[in-house]
Amino acid sequence: MKRRSGIPSPDQENPEWTDEAVASAQPAREVLPELFGQTAAAEMLVPRRGRPPALAPKQAVSLRLDPDVLAEFRATGPGWQTRINLVLREWLNAQRH
Repeated sequence: MKRRSGIPSPDQENPEWTDEAVASAQPAREVLPELFGQTAAAEMLVPRRGRPPALAPKQAVSLRLDPDVLAEFRATGPGWQTRINLVLREWLNAQRH
């Protein structure tokens, strides 16, 4: 792939690496302990994949809804299940007060 010349870096605070910068780069395992301490660096260097686990993960349930109610929520587009959750939460809050 050819390098495009004349196009400015999209992020002026993170410019493209020069050969000198690459040559002077150090591995994260050497730099992080100096910046954040041993404990924090050790935690940062543990490989993790995917989305971080939620503190209170949502639970999958089977719920039977009237066809017209389901159709109305689905017609609102992506995120319709989240909107059902918000409506139920609003109802719960109203019941508490």
